[in-house]
Amino acid sequence: MCGRYANARRDQEIADQFRVAELVGQELEPSWNVAPTQDVRAVLEREESGHVARQLRTLHWGLVPSWAKDTKIGARMINARVETVTEKPAFRRAAARRRLIVPMDGYYEWQAPESGKGRKQPYYLTDPDGAPLAAAGLYELWRDPARADDAPDRWLWSFTVITTDATDTLGHIHDRSPLLLPEELWDAWLDPGLTDTEQVDALLARVPEPHLTPVKVATAVGNVRNDGPDLVRPVD
Repeated sequence: MCGRYANARRDQEIADQFRVAELVGQELEPSWNVAPTQDVRAVLEREESGHVARQLRTLHWGLVPSWAKDTKIGARMINARVETVTEKPAFRRAAARRRLIVPMDGYYEWQAPESGKGRKQPYYLTDPDGAPLAAAGLYELWRDPARADDAPDRWLWSFTVITTDATDTLGHIHDRSPLLLPEELWDAWLDPGLTDTEQVDALLARVPEPHLTPVKVATAVGNVRNDGPDLVRPVD
């Protein structure tokens, strides 16, 4: 799964890196311990009045399908498996029409001890050259029936991170990892004109294996209340 990551980059830096045209909503504080159910900044494209614009906006981590009765389901929808993302009822409509990128400086995974006993060891996985990671995700809009039609918060924007089998140096740490998109696939992934799920599956099949640097870090990252750059510093 993908359940924690770091994003300390500011909005303008993300906008420059991902060629964002519109910054929507207020900028969030940097975080080295982003967790599910929190609000985060993500990149997506919206078509309005025939005009497509790439936006950086705030969404809630934990996808709430449009047909959900309430938002509780979102806590169980933080990840979507790439193998079934175009088939599962909770994700297939978003896979066809509402895809996004979650910018990350790096993400965390926990390795179980070989003995099966004791505390798991957290690792921070990041690009060896310091480039941002572009995690593939999906988003949905959920209409809150308790809110008035003119209420500014009547729509909940929420998202899920797509995961895949971890390979190469990552597989020994955890068996799943976020699906990371290379820059040459960003445009196709975000394109709202791509609505055929077979073409979406074909695009997903083109995503290459990432080559990341795993860094052993302190167990403090396991507590969501802890934050700061110390969390990504190597430990012996």
